[in-house]
Amino acid sequence: MTAHDHDRLLIIDFGSQVTQLIARRLRELNVYCEIHPYQAVTDAFLAAFAPKAVIFSGGPASVIDETSPRPPKGVWDLGVPILGICYGQQVMMAELGGRVERGQGTAEFGRAYVEPQGAGTALLEGWFEDGREQVWMSHGDHVAAIAPGFEVLGTSPNAPFAITADVARGFFAVQFHPEVHHTPNGARLYENFVRLAGFSGDWTMGAYREEAIEKIRAQVGNAKVICALSGGVDSSVAAVLIHEAIGAQLTCVFVDHGLLRQGEAEEVVTMFRDHYNMPLIHAAEEERFLTALEGVTDPEVKRKTIGALFIDVFQHHASELGGAEFLAQGTLYPDVIESVSFSGGPSVTIKSHHNVGGLPEKMGLKLVEPLRELFKDEVRALGRELGLPPHFIARHPFPGPGLAIRCPGEITRDKLDILRRADAVYIDQIRRHGLYDEIWQAFAALLPVRTVGVMGDGRTYDYACALRAVTSVDGMTADYYPFSHAFLGETATRIINEVPGINRVTYDITSKPPGTIEWE
Repeated sequence: MTAHDHDRLLIIDFGSQVTQLIARRLRELNVYCEIHPYQAVTDAFLAAFAPKAVIFSGGPASVIDETSPRPPKGVWDLGVPILGICYGQQVMMAELGGRVERGQGTAEFGRAYVEPQGAGTALLEGWFEDGREQVWMSHGDHVAAIAPGFEVLGTSPNAPFAITADVARGFFAVQFHPEVHHTPNGARLYENFVRLAGFSGDWTMGAYREEAIEKIRAQVGNAKVICALSGGVDSSVAAVLIHEAIGAQLTCVFVDHGLLRQGEAEEVVTMFRDHYNMPLIHAAEEERFLTALEGVTDPEVKRKTIGALFIDVFQHHASELGGAEFLAQGTLYPDVIESVSFSGGPSVTIKSHHNVGGLPEKMGLKLVEPLRELFKDEVRALGRELGLPPHFIARHPFPGPGLAIRCPGEITRDKLDILRRADAVYIDQIRRHGLYDEIWQAFAALLPVRTVGVMGDGRTYDYACALRAVTSVDGMTADYYPFSHAFLGETATRIINEVPGINRVTYDITSKPPGTIEWE
């Protein structure tokens, strides 16, 4: 059994910033779903995908515009339930005979309250028990007239058709966003939708593990596979899964580029060689990487230099192994989604993401990506299913370029040593206070400035470091973690006392957006 054999739900993406959250809500209900941009969903695609239900996402466009995105005509004849969200509601009304108008005082952005109207439906089971529901609105246009066959089931002050349904055809539409946490009861609405669509909830990590193993064996056959093992959760889970499928046909290559955290290389090598007994090449390449990075200050040049060196290292070891036909990597579903442009046009590159996506073409290898259908939390669930140590699965994300992007400005061995020690003290503090699992990612950055200080009645002129800690669901957006002043004061004192070379500590309280999680 593969993903294609599960009941499948199709999310047609019209460009909403929170479309991924729809998929996450459904995966939490053990429902297999995929996101595809509207322009890729043709009638032929629908026939091949054979969804058991369809969801239209929100989006920034206006259905009043002649060039606005639309679903394929064949979607209405599938005979399956359809749920329209925000723009998805408006496009449903526009396509089926309703009317949408410009804002003119009816726009809503933010919290709103919907009250019930009409006879209700199974979609709203568990809703309106307190008389009204808090929801999150984000729309300029509004539905002015509903399509024939639809009835109104909920209203808000600026959205008289906040919830509509043609129950006979299984078409449902809401003006708000049930996928965001600002709609507290939104998960229940999705649960009701997949129940009335007849989903069995058969998408589990136990089932995925068995299916993935079968798929890997079928794809690889008797060929050799090398795995780009970074030591992070994603590549580690991919490595263990593939090793379970093909055993000694897999060789992992762990590149120790001199930009790792304190003790990280030893931890990764020990776990994979001793605990999992899998072939592992520990490529000690610190000299090569740090020499190439001498004098480099531009963050994009850093990333591209490191990426190019990874290619060289993997090329060398692939040649030494002889006969390797496949490269395995820990690509996740968000990476796949983000690689597809909603508009079909160019998008702004905020920063180059380190990955080995360019390797197969340069090395003549085919890709094995067993996690490309999973979100980050699902990868962790799969890791638990595979028996990876809990402390390892719960590790914070760590970027491929490593400490290079946490050391703005020129990189030197001395600065990296200072940064490693500061980062180790910071993480130790977080663990001592029992905060590690509450935080998505935490690290220290060594700033490219030196400041005057006083220590032991003497003048110092040392580096400043910035501490960063964020909470997030998937890294797409993030808020800074609200440490107490007592914690920050204690941590700063420890770093200054225990790490020679730092005499000033700051805490970064920037959210994402406008900032990014990493400093470069």
